[in-house]
Amino acid sequence: MDWLSPLWISYIGLAALFTVVELVRPARKLRYRKALPGDLIALVVYQFGVAWVASTVCAPAGDLLKHHLSAVIAALWLAPRIVAYYLVVDLGAYWLHRLMHTRHLWRLHRWHHSPAQIYWLAGVRASLPQQILFNLPSIAALPILAGAPGWVFLAFAIEGIFRNNWMHMNVTWRSNWLEWVLVTPRYHHIHHSADAKLHDGNYGALFSIWDRLFGTYLDPDTTVPRKFGTGEPRRDPVLLVLGL
Repeated sequence: MDWLSPLWISYIGLAALFTVVELVRPARKLRYRKALPGDLIALVVYQFGVAWVASTVCAPAGDLLKHHLSAVIAALWLAPRIVAYYLVVDLGAYWLHRLMHTRHLWRLHRWHHSPAQIYWLAGVRASLPQQILFNLPSIAALPILAGAPGWVFLAFAIEGIFRNNWMHMNVTWRSNWLEWVLVTPRYHHIHHSADAKLHDGNYGALFSIWDRLFGTYLDPDTTVPRKFGTGEPRRDPVLLVLGL
């Protein structure tokens, strides 16, 4: 493993950046000593277990699509295709996220909601079946990026790390204007509330427009989570990672 790869540099650099921001402008009191050990283990499990297995399982579908990418699409200007790709993937992720909050699929998503403290690393928890399902919108939208250079996919990966850290970051920042389009930390924190009525809203991962369009928007100005977590009894971490 190349510890100096762009992805690992991003992990380490963003970790330092978000920690400093949280220390300067914390939204709520956070006990890093209590939260970090478990989340660092979750990061290792995710990066070297869940993400790798999910990518391996989904690889055949991605390879199949690559063989049928359109030369006509590849000739189009790349910038609007990247915007279209993000819109399609984020819409698919929104509906998958909503499905995971139904009683039939909640067990797949429970692990992600288990942290009682929300900060930049809390979002790293993802069960294996959840990760496989969340890979599907990206795979389905691959034809939009026909002929895109390799740096585009590396940029997507780094942006994904940034976004996951950002939306869970423990920071106080009122950002109404930005929330008309994008998900912000205080916007997403509502979704992590231990109150089931609150975590059944604000499903967006990148764009907040889906929550507004489909009636799941909760206004951060009037909705403040009191506690985080599932509100359920503690479960075996291995079972949570497996989505059982």
